Amino acid sequence: MRLPPYTSDHPTRAAIEAMRGRMVIEFGVDECPHCQRAAGPVAVALAAALPYLRLEDERTRPLGRSFKVKLWPTLLFLQDGVEVARVVRPTTAAEVMAGLAQLGPSVESYQ
Repeated sequence: MRLPPYTSDHPTRAAIEAMRGRMVIEFGVDECPHCQRAAGPVAVALAAALPYLRLEDERTRPLGRSFKVKLWPTLLFLQDGVEVARVVRPTTAAEVMAGLAQLGPSVESYQ
């Protein structure tokens, strides 16, 4: 799986909080060496069918600041719009999988 480039088209914080289910948001920038190094492990770990937003961030972007993002990449793991885990500058798929594990089993796994 190859990750898409970061997008500058951000939803609002209210829209994210209104989302239901599990999702992952990654904040970073394409030129960031830490983001480039993390892309492989992130792609492997996120191969699961899970909504995933890859958002371009900078100090002036309100969404990243509302989540108190300070380093790139930062992955937020959300359940029903609420952050349940965070992984900053992952270097292995295991780190990302640990964040996913905090989301718990999906509803689909019970059907």
